[in-house]
Amino acid sequence: MIGVVDQTGGGSYRVRLEDGLVVEASLRGRLKLGGAKKDRIVIGDRVSLEQLDDGWAIERVEQRTSELVKWSRGKRVHRVLAANLDRAFMVVAAKDPQANPELVDRLLLLGESSRIKPTLVINKIDLPGAGEVAEPLKNLYQSIGYLVLPVSAIAEVGVGRLEEELCSGISTLIGPSGVGKSSLLNAIDPKLELRTGELSRKGGTGRHTTVNARIISLSCGGFVADTPGFGDIAFAGIPPSELGHCFPEFRDHLALCRFRGCSHVSEPDCGVQAAVEKGVIPTTRFRSYLKAHSEAADLSSYG
Repeated sequence: MIGVVDQTGGGSYRVRLEDGLVVEASLRGRLKLGGAKKDRIVIGDRVSLEQLDDGWAIERVEQRTSELVKWSRGKRVHRVLAANLDRAFMVVAAKDPQANPELVDRLLLLGESSRIKPTLVINKIDLPGAGEVAEPLKNLYQSIGYLVLPVSAIAEVGVGRLEEELCSGISTLIGPSGVGKSSLLNAIDPKLELRTGELSRKGGTGRHTTVNARIISLSCGGFVADTPGFGDIAFAGIPPSELGHCFPEFRDHLALCRFRGCSHVSEPDCGVQAAVEKGVIPTTRFRSYLKAHSEAADLSSYG
């Protein structure tokens, strides 16, 4: 029997079966012995189970279609937070805390590199002056081809559109603490009653309100992987040669580079650099690429 892992903890796994029944399961002995830390079971994993006299046992973990990975900055240490997600909603705030293109680019790159379709959500558009931040961000990322949803959890603006997107498959909301991810989910489904956190008066940042990863069932039929906040996003594990493919607006220009394996950093006759000079690729996006490439290259140089 096949099921999806909804929650993990203490050697026990909450698994949702195909018929909707939720059961508690443990690992077969051979899985315990053979599983390295990086191969641990995470929420979203599809698993094969067997019902025993004393309960349910996980016999096999099915191959993953995607992995949401969190890397530690400056280290080759990573943690898989969730697997097999259908889409990721990258949530930022127009104000309190105010978003900037560099943050948005890192969030979108996280989704692209994890092979999860990203959508940009700009929350708190009801706040004074929010339009001056939200509108340029919306125009920039829509021009690249991303779906951008300006919303307000408090004023319930745009929440219905977000709900439509969330009500099928397994999604996740990713963003720094304090941007209102839990508040948005509460606005979509008040029965959830998720805990929300206020901004720190000292630093203007939010407190993490999600500690343990789990999958939440929405009344409309969709599922949301609720994971700890991404206060820092690193790309130590992405091969530098693959970064260009994670920027959608680069893809039509990659084949125009003179040199095979062009890094798009300093080589002559680079198709990507030429597109930046012509204004086809936004300079802010290219700067984000250069920063991510430098970060990834620094780690890869150590083997």
